[in-house]
Amino acid sequence: MDAFLLYWILGIILVPGIIFAIYTQTKINSTYREYKHQPASTDKTADQIAREILDKNELQDIVIEHTPGELTDHYDPGNSRIRLSEGVYGSNSVAAIGIAAHEVGHAIQRKEGHFASKLRTLLVPIVNFSSVILWPLVLVGLLFNIFGSVDSIVGTVFIWCGIAFFGISMLFSLVTLPTELDASKRAIEQLTEGGFLTNEVEIEQTKEVLRAAALTYVASLVVSVLNFVRFLVTILALRNE
Repeated sequence: MDAFLLYWILGIILVPGIIFAIYTQTKINSTYREYKHQPASTDKTADQIAREILDKNELQDIVIEHTPGELTDHYDPGNSRIRLSEGVYGSNSVAAIGIAAHEVGHAIQRKEGHFASKLRTLLVPIVNFSSVILWPLVLVGLLFNIFGSVDSIVGTVFIWCGIAFFGISMLFSLVTLPTELDASKRAIEQLTEGGFLTNEVEIEQTKEVLRAAALTYVASLVVSVLNFVRFLVTILALRNE
């Protein structure tokens, strides 16, 4: 069977993961919209709270910036920046405060040497490189297997290198999930201990926003695993032809 035809046929195993990913994206969008206009009991805004938590944890070097877009919030460790989106920066909604504190949680992880966070950071350049080199490695390996000699040892090495790079991408998704869950846990702890969230209702609302966000990373892991299985089955089937 043609390699590309087999690969696309096996794409059917991705369908459950894609459906789950669509659901999680819909969930985070709807939850965010529900709570982005729900003010917390504090009169402080998300960026102000993030600044206070950073200073409390001796992270004065980290700058908080405004970034365009919706739900584009992120922590940039390379430039010591926390970038908050339009609906988060300057807002005192429970959604905004939770998201800002979550990004601060990543900064605290880096300071404390959180294992999964460190591993994820180390994997970023490897994953970026693997996305470029993956398919060339596999294609060269298959060509060696088809036209090569001496038991196609060189081709086998190329193919398994490609599979290994694909596996690294899956590992990245795997370590991202506990990293994000831990950052959310830290966010709730910092918000409650600092007195920024003072009643059970707003605490639960903030947790709901963060749980919805965490689901997107679960979906990403599921799709990554299914895609790896699809890729592996395709390669092994072609090698056995």
